[in-house]
Amino acid sequence: MPRLDRDLRTYLASFLSDHRRELLPRLLLHRTRFLTVVVEDIYQSHNASACVRSCDCFGVQDIHIIENSTTYEVNDKVALGSAQWLTTQRYENTASCLQSLKDRGYSIVMTSPHEPTCELETYQLTKPAALVFGNERFGASDTVREMADDVLRIPMYGFTESFNISVAVAVCLHHLVWKMREAGLPWQLPDDEREGLLDEWVQAASEGRMTSLQKRFNELVAAGNPPPLDGWPHWENVSPIPPANRANRRMRS
Repeated sequence: MPRLDRDLRTYLASFLSDHRRELLPRLLLHRTRFLTVVVEDIYQSHNASACVRSCDCFGVQDIHIIENSTTYEVNDKVALGSAQWLTTQRYENTASCLQSLKDRGYSIVMTSPHEPTCELETYQLTKPAALVFGNERFGASDTVREMADDVLRIPMYGFTESFNISVAVAVCLHHLVWKMREAGLPWQLPDDEREGLLDEWVQAASEGRMTSLQKRFNELVAAGNPPPLDGWPHWENVSPIPPANRANRRMRS
């Protein structure tokens, strides 16, 4: 999405509910790109959509979708609208995705129960990491293993060899997001990325009203009668939402 003029963004936000105006900037303080998720050739839409939902729940902003042989489609009943709050990047082949992430400073961490180099609990998270999850039948490809810096195994103690992919994503993110926060790593978004995401979220929250509201704003400015604006958001007054207080906060308009 294009960046918004600051006054236009504030004008659009004035039509959102008080609940949403408070929630958007607060949740941005929890967003991270220190961890990111890569899914390769997921062919069940409900699985891919559950991965998207887990990324949103744990505050992981970016999900990278590799479509060598399958095309990702959102299952709205599973994703529950989470896709609109994430940055989704799609690739036609595995190598281009992983090389792009390497070039941006990410360690490539393949998840697999076979020939691991580390366990989830003991993985040393010291730099940005891209967690790669393969498809439901074959797991991650040979290309992923060749390009991976580590192969991470989730400890399991039952007869079944592996978790469902969406469960694996949730288990890994739960542990690593906690470890990332506890370790004092520089996980929060820089100011420019935070502002860019707020632009995108305000546009997403405005939904079908975006075009008409933008037109009205431009007409008011052109007529020399700009609308009164409150400078939202005032970042100095925004604080993260404690996890215990985040129940029952569906994204109401």
